[in-house]
Amino acid sequence: MIKKVLLGYFILLSGLLLAQEKTIKDIEFVGLKKLKTTFIKKVISTKKGAILDTILLKEDLVLLNRMPAVRNAYFTIFENSNSYNVTIAIVENQTILPEFNAWTTTNKQFAYKLGIYDYNFLGKNISFGGFYQKNIFNSYGVHFKAPQLFSKKWGASINYLNWKSEEPLYFENNTANYSYQNTSLEFLAIHQLHLKHQLNFGITFFREKYQYLSGEIAADIPRKLNLKKVLFKGVYVFDNLTYYNHYISGFKTSLHTQFVTTENNYQHHFLIAWNDFFYFKRIASTANWANRLRFGLASNSNTPFAPFALDNNINIRGVGVLIDRGTGTFVLNSEYRQTLYDQNKIAIQSNFFVDLGSWRKPGGALSDFIKSQNIHLYSGVGLRFISKKIYNATFRIDYGFRLNNLQNNAKGGFVFGIGQYF
Repeated sequence: MIKKVLLGYFILLSGLLLAQEKTIKDIEFVGLKKLKTTFIKKVISTKKGAILDTILLKEDLVLLNRMPAVRNAYFTIFENSNSYNVTIAIVENQTILPEFNAWTTTNKQFAYKLGIYDYNFLGKNISFGGFYQKNIFNSYGVHFKAPQLFSKKWGASINYLNWKSEEPLYFENNTANYSYQNTSLEFLAIHQLHLKHQLNFGITFFREKYQYLSGEIAADIPRKLNLKKVLFKGVYVFDNLTYYNHYISGFKTSLHTQFVTTENNYQHHFLIAWNDFFYFKRIASTANWANRLRFGLASNSNTPFAPFALDNNINIRGVGVLIDRGTGTFVLNSEYRQTLYDQNKIAIQSNFFVDLGSWRKPGGALSDFIKSQNIHLYSGVGLRFISKKIYNATFRIDYGFRLNNLQNNAKGGFVFGIGQYF
């Protein structure tokens, strides 16, 4: 009898305690311009009628602030006698962004790239756009990415590329220029495992064509190749970054794995894997220390068609355009970003950087990474012109100069681009 009384008392007490927990009567969204209210309601975890959970609400803000369309998001809670009203305020970015890049090719020819992208297509956090490139040859591509296409946790990405360029290939002590064409169609699934964990996986069907143009090659090296390939891709991302306008703090890691199927005399089935580690630290209120460490390995075939390239625009600023290739890469980029001017619409940053990299030669050993002739060390300064109202609208210019003494390396040069270098 006593047990039944105690059990009844416990159930009554639990019910009274739960009844005291207030629920969310209404959620209001203010400041929305292009973002759709129905989309925001779909992707956030805080729901009308649920018990208020401020930890969950803060996680929703992290999710929103990572979207290209959102410059800043914050919430306000209004308490009533038996419920709460929650207001989520969102300041949006302009997300339709033109793209323009200009550079010189391996044979000093002028090249340019024009594109336009909408990073909030249809108001649903969809990236959609394309580009045209004149790099001696004509290239173009179309990109579509919808991280929440099917649900809060499932999305998809589709990319089409028709790329053609002049590429240097390296045969022991000789160099030859080939026209390289890559026509590909990629399908990826996007799965948000957790707020900080994302998995992308899928398949790419592509065809590569090589045509000899100039340079010295041995008699057994093909002057023309036409290769059909299939690529299986997996990408895991751990993202613990915090954004405040153009300032970033935190840690992020991104692991890329690829398996490529092909059969020819110069390249067989092969694996590629690399990991990018990012670390950002906010210094005082006007500076950022930014770091990227990349380590990657591929199947170690002795072939001129090695997958990792040494290039101005990818890893070492000032080194030159596609000056070497390898089957392994180790690169550290570190830079100090100091804000010089910061107003409502625009900010200007100065930049001091050091880029260090080493490569494993095709068919070489891991000891290649520590050989002095494979180590490239450059440093330099730059400027960033940042629009605070347009997503990723950062125009950068860097000048990198060589610190170590390597033969046949550029002493330095300018590197231009849109967006931060990393």
